Amino acid sequence: MSAEPEQGASPADAAEAPETVEAPQAVEDAEAKGAVSAPGPGGPKKTTRRFPLLTRDTARPEGGGRAAPGDAPAPARQWPLLSVLSTVGLGLLLTAFDVFRVGTILIGLALIAGAFMRWALPGVGMLAVRSRFTDMVTYGVLGVAIVLLAMMAQPHPWLEIPFLGDTLHRTITT
Repeated sequence: MSAEPEQGASPADAAEAPETVEAPQAVEDAEAKGAVSAPGPGGPKKTTRRFPLLTRDTARPEGGGRAAPGDAPAPARQWPLLSVLSTVGLGLLLTAFDVFRVGTILIGLALIAGAFMRWALPGVGMLAVRSRFTDMVTYGVLGVAIVLLAMMAQPHPWLEIPFLGDTLHRTITT
């Protein structure tokens, strides 16, 4: 091909314009089949869907980021976990001082509050252990169970469920 300028174009334009631009055939013809990694340096690579034999790292759970900016002191960054732990500690202290029912209910309410924080806050720090759903269900079910058991504790239960007494009576007498 000749490098002659087109009609109406200046000789400077002809020097800057490339003669021909050809797209690389390898990129156009590349068609990956199966699992493909995300494009990165060097383009997409064919990968496998099998789990690796050796795990090198683990993904942080969603919401596992800091609850406060990185320049804040460590207690401020982990305030959700510290609030749950301090409430549980207070409940254990009350239980140790023979206020069993109130202390145990406080422990259950702390777990329910942890489930609520896991649901409502985008970042809860180290309170995030597993996926958001699993953490919420675990904290919530354990909290509700502890509160219900504390309310049904003898003597003088605050909550009486009639069918539980009948069930227990039948299993002991037979």
